[in-house]
Amino acid sequence: MKSSVIYDNLLKHEVKPSVQRMAIMDYMMTHFTHPSVDDIYNALSPKFPTLSRTTVYNTLKLFVEHGAVQMLTIDEHNACFDGNTELHAHFLCKKCGKIYDVPLQAEMARLIGDMIEGNEVTELHQYFKGVCKDCR
Repeated sequence: MKSSVIYDNLLKHEVKPSVQRMAIMDYMMTHFTHPSVDDIYNALSPKFPTLSRTTVYNTLKLFVEHGAVQMLTIDEHNACFDGNTELHAHFLCKKCGKIYDVPLQAEMARLIGDMIEGNEVTELHQYFKGVCKDCR
C-alpha cells in the first residue's frame, strides 16, 4: 500500500507515525486475515530485524486505543486484530480456526442504542461460532 495512505491513516487516528508503526499498519490494511501478534511479528521481522513481539503488541494496543484497529477475543486462547473498523460481526470456524467478517447494517447499532435508552453505540462485538462451509 502507498506509504502516504498509511501515514495519513495513522495521523487520522492521532497516532504519531514511525517506520515500525507504518509497517504494522500497512500489514493491517493489506491482510484481512485477523492476524495475531505472532502472525504480524513473523511476517515483518525478516524485514525489520530489530522488531520485537513486545513492539508489535504495544503498537497494536496503541492502534486499538485510537480506534485504528479492533482487537478480537473470539478465540479463548489468542487475541487477534482487525484492520476493518467498520461495523461488522465475526464468525469463527471451530474446525480450521479461520475468522470471517459478517456484514451488519449500521441501522442495527442505532436500534440497539435506542433499546438501551438512547446511548450511542460506537462498538459492537458480535461473534458467531460453528463450522465454515469449507470444513463441512
